[in-house]
Amino acid sequence: MTNIPPPAEELRLLDAELRQLDARRALLLRRREWLVHVLRTASAQRSVPGAGQMPPVWPVAPGAAAPRTEATAPGVQNVLLLLGGILLTVAAIAFTLVGWGHLGITGRALVLAAVTLAALSAPVWLLRRGLGSTAEAVAALGMALTVLDAYALHEVAFDGSGGLGYAAAASAVLSAAWAAYGRAADLLVPRSDAGSPTRSDRARAGAGTAARPALRLPLPFAVVTAQVPLLLWALAVDAGPHTLTAVLLVTAAADTVVALRPAHAPVRIVGLVGACVAGALGVLSAGWLCWSAAAPVAAARGAALLLIAAAIALAAARYTPKPEVALCASLAAGLCLVAGAGGVLRAWLPGEWTVPGCLALGIALLTAVRTPLPRPMRQGVVGASLVVQGLAVLWTLPLVAGTLLGPVALIERPWSGTPLDIRDAVFQDAAWPSYATAAPLVLAAVAGVLALAERRAVRRPASGVGALVLAWAAVVVTPVVLELPYGAGLVADGAVVVVALGVAERARRGTGGPSAPAALTAVVLALVTSVTLALVSLATEAGTLAVLLALAALFGVASTRPGLVAFTAPAALAHATALACAAGASAGLRPEHTALLVL
Repeated sequence: MTNIPPPAEELRLLDAELRQLDARRALLLRRREWLVHVLRTASAQRSVPGAGQMPPVWPVAPGAAAPRTEATAPGVQNVLLLLGGILLTVAAIAFTLVGWGHLGITGRALVLAAVTLAALSAPVWLLRRGLGSTAEAVAALGMALTVLDAYALHEVAFDGSGGLGYAAAASAVLSAAWAAYGRAADLLVPRSDAGSPTRSDRARAGAGTAARPALRLPLPFAVVTAQVPLLLWALAVDAGPHTLTAVLLVTAAADTVVALRPAHAPVRIVGLVGACVAGALGVLSAGWLCWSAAAPVAAARGAALLLIAAAIALAAARYTPKPEVALCASLAAGLCLVAGAGGVLRAWLPGEWTVPGCLALGIALLTAVRTPLPRPMRQGVVGASLVVQGLAVLWTLPLVAGTLLGPVALIERPWSGTPLDIRDAVFQDAAWPSYATAAPLVLAAVAGVLALAERRAVRRPASGVGALVLAWAAVVVTPVVLELPYGAGLVADGAVVVVALGVAERARRGTGGPSAPAALTAVVLALVTSVTLALVSLATEAGTLAVLLALAALFGVASTRPGLVAFTAPAALAHATALACAAGASAGLRPEHTALLVL
C-alpha cells in the first residue's frame, strides 16, 4: 500500500529535489566552461612550435570565472569586416578617380550603378540570415558608393553647374535617400531576422524611444548629411549674413525635432549635437548682427532672429522629457530674449542706458515664477534673469572700485587744497567712466530684487547680505555721480558709516533685522567706508582733523556695544592714532614729539 504524503510535505520534497538539480546543473556548467577553456588553450599551444604540453586538469572553484581570451570570435569578425569595408571603399574611390577614364560613359554608369545596387541590396539578404555585422559593413560600403555616384554624375552630366549648388542638392538627395534606405530595411527585414529586441529595447520603446533599427548606420548618417544642404545653398547664392543666420536657425530647429522624436539613441544624439552646434552659431551670429547695428531697424532684424532662436529653445524645453535639458534650453531662451531687446535699446537709447534697459528686461523675466510653466522651465528663465543681473552688477564694478581706491592717491599729496567737488577729490588720477550716470540705479535695482527675495525666504542669508552690499555700493557712488560739493560728500560718507553701524547693531540684536552674517557684513562695510572717508579728507587740513576726530569718537561709542567691540575698538584706536599724527603735523611738531602725542 502506497502512502501519499500531505500536499505541503510533497511540495517541500519537490522543492528540495529541484534545488539539488539546479545545484548539480550549475556544477556541470562550470565544469564544461573549464573544459572548453582547457581545450582552447591546448589548441593554441599546439599551433605554436616549441609550446609545452597541456596543463594538468584542476577543478574550478565554485563561482570562479574562466580566464578570458585575448579576442572573441565576434570581435575578430567585426574588425575584419571593418577593414574589408575600408579596403573596398578605397578601391571604389581609386576606380572612380583613377580608372574612370578607361571606360566609356555607358560603361562607367553601368559599373557604378551595378556595384551600388548590389551593395545596397545585399544587407537585406544578410540580415535575413542573421549576419548583422556583415550587413552593416556592406551597407556602409553602399552608402560610400552613393557619394561616389553623386560625384561621378556631376563629372559626367553636371560639369558646368556650380560646385556649391550641386553639393547642396546632392547632400539633400543623399540625406533623404539614406533615411529612406534605413526605413526600407526595417520594413523589408522581419524583426525576428534582424534580431529580437531585448527587454531593455522593449522598455525604451514603451518609454517613447524607438527600438534598434535593422541597420544602425543609415539614419545617423542621414541626419549628419542633412546639416549642410541649406548652408551650402546659402553660400551658393551669396546670401547675406541675415540669411545665413536664418539658415543656421532653421537647421537647428530641424535638428531639435529629430532630437525630440522617439528615435534610436544614435539618431537622437546626432540631432542633439547638431541642434546645439547650429543653434550656438546662429545665436552668436544673430547677437552680433543685433548689437553691431547702427540703426534701430537693422537692430530689430537681428533681434527677430534672436526671437526665433528663443522660440526654438522654448519649444525644446517644453517637449523634452529631461528636466536638465528643459532648464538649459529655458535659460538660453531667456538670454536670447534679453539680448534681442537689449540690442534694439542700444540703437535707440543713449549708450549709458543700455545696461539699465537690459536689467529691466532681466528683472521682468522673474514674472515667470507666477506662470503655469513646468518647474524646470521656470527655473531656467529665473536663471537667465540672475545671469543678466549679475552682468549688470559687473558693469558697475569699475565705478565702485574707482570710488573706493581713487582717494589712495591723496596719501602722496596731503592737504593739497580744497577740490572742486567730491568727484574731483576721488577721481583726480583716474578716468571717469562715461556710463556712471546710471550705475547707482543698476545697483539699487538689483539690491531691491535681492531684498524682495530675502523677504520671501528665497536663499534668505545670501539674499540679505547681497542686498546690503549692493545698497551700500549704490549709496557710496551716488555723491560722486551727482558731483556733490566736497564738504557735502564727506558728510554723506560719514552718514553711510553711521547707518552701517546702526544696521549692524540692529542685526546683532535680532529686532526684525537680518541674521548674524548681515551684522558682520554691515560692520565690514562701515570699516571700509571709514577708511575711504579718511583718505578723501586728506585733501584739506581741517577736513582731515574733523573727519578723524568724528570717526574716532563714532567707533569709540560703538565699542560700548558688546557685540561690535571686537571690530569697532581697533578701528577707534586706528583713527585716534591717525588723528594724533595729523594733529602733530598740523601743529608743526617734530616726529619724536608727535610720537609722544600718539602714546
